[in-house]
Amino acid sequence: MLSCQRSLFRLPDDSHYLNCAYMSPLLRNVEEAGIAGIRRKRNPALIGPEMFFSESEEVRRLFARLIGGDAERVALIPATSYGVATVARNLRLEPDQNMVVLHEQFPSNVYSWRRLAADTGARLCTIEGQGAGWNERILEAINARTAVVAVSTVHWANGTRFDLDAIGTRAREVGAAFVVDGTQSLGALPMEVTSLPVDALICSGYKWLLGPYSMGFLYVGERFLSGIPLEENWITRAGSERFGELVRYTDAYQDGARRFDVGERSNFALMPMMAAAIQQVLQWEPRRITDYCHCLMSPAIALIRELGYKVDPACSAHLFGVGMPGQVTRDSLYRLLTQHSVSVSVRGSAIRVSPHVYNTPADVDRFCEVLAMAAR
Repeated sequence: MLSCQRSLFRLPDDSHYLNCAYMSPLLRNVEEAGIAGIRRKRNPALIGPEMFFSESEEVRRLFARLIGGDAERVALIPATSYGVATVARNLRLEPDQNMVVLHEQFPSNVYSWRRLAADTGARLCTIEGQGAGWNERILEAINARTAVVAVSTVHWANGTRFDLDAIGTRAREVGAAFVVDGTQSLGALPMEVTSLPVDALICSGYKWLLGPYSMGFLYVGERFLSGIPLEENWITRAGSERFGELVRYTDAYQDGARRFDVGERSNFALMPMMAAAIQQVLQWEPRRITDYCHCLMSPAIALIRELGYKVDPACSAHLFGVGMPGQVTRDSLYRLLTQHSVSVSVRGSAIRVSPHVYNTPADVDRFCEVLAMAAR
């Protein structure tokens, strides 16, 4: 199993950062890669045309390797919302159709579907639930009129894990597009995308991929591979490597999912950072990251329950919500945790906890001590 990797980060000694689902700290080498990238622009003559492509292609390959997919199906995007909007643009719905989403799903995987519903007259069905039984309610909601099923790998607020295989299989049976937001698990939980019936997998890079803000990925299945991009930019066109020929306009796109790449994707600071971050995640392996979080948090979760707090057993150890006992309020507990330098998030009615390999038993002990203090 992995040992604690805190030395590879610059977290303060007195910081108990159990909040990777909010934003990961930067690895030392990721920070250094970004600084080196910024310095390159001191002398733009050193930035050759090939650099607009080589670093992007490396990051594309690294992400594909992480999810066990084909790099030709990976697009480079700035945000989850960009990927969802791209998928929504390539769907045609009728007024009698419906789209299935989760209760309190992250807004980036909701607003495009609300827009599509408003534009087409289709109905947006929000499925409430809790724990493992939530999967059954989703499956029951998918019917012959369902055109889209948009869920996440784990619920961003409370950590409920969803059965992507079962949900995707049901979506495929009725001909619905299956769109998955993997932001809160990719990098922390193993995934083999080719073994799942997923039409689009979208992920932001600044959480469990340990990368910079404004970097993300869209993996598309056959259903969307030849779709229309959200924007029309020069670098996604066939032959764009030949700078001297760019005024010879063409309607043909670069191969694969590159047509969906965001404009100015070749950020000379962010791309090296993203590459260094994914390389480190691959070296650690998501499976071993999962194991580390499980070993770190399992005894603590048992103690938390003994104190009267609630943690759903359907959650993963890398991200879970803590429900309050009757004598404790969410906001008072959050203030007390902050006072003791414990960083977590308030999400819905719970406190969300999300450890990583930089966390130590001391971080978890401090968290539990504060919960015990609040429950007295």
